[in-house]
Amino acid sequence: MPKTNKDGSAKKSELPSTLERSSEKAQSTYAHTYDAAIEQYDGDEERAQRTAYASLKHTHEKVGDHWEAKDEPGPSDERAERGGRSGGESAGGVDANATKEHLLELARRLDVRGRSSMTKDELVEALQKANDKASREARED
Repeated sequence: MPKTNKDGSAKKSELPSTLERSSEKAQSTYAHTYDAAIEQYDGDEERAQRTAYASLKHTHEKVGDHWEAKDEPGPSDERAERGGRSGGESAGGVDANATKEHLLELARRLDVRGRSSMTKDELVEALQKANDKASREARED
């Protein structure tokens, strides 16, 4: 099912919950990529969804229960750098290529405990967990 309306805007009812709480730019990026991919991949919804998220992660990062624009567009993790599903570990929307300072700021915003003594990899993992928790809690409301 298309994720965009005739006017090109994203169909809010067709978006994943984390995108419902995100900016119009994030919604549009996901929806337009999904619609193009569903055509290209002959209706393969799973592949279209993976492609849409990959496109979204290039320009946005997951922060808690929603997506925010990144300061600098680019691949967000090892898998995105290599491309495809077998290209390494996904950081689940966390911009693992961001600076440690940026990750610390996000951890501060999400109240991640012990953040000041964490390595960059530990921060990425802690942010993934904090994001998952925030998304679960938002769905329950």
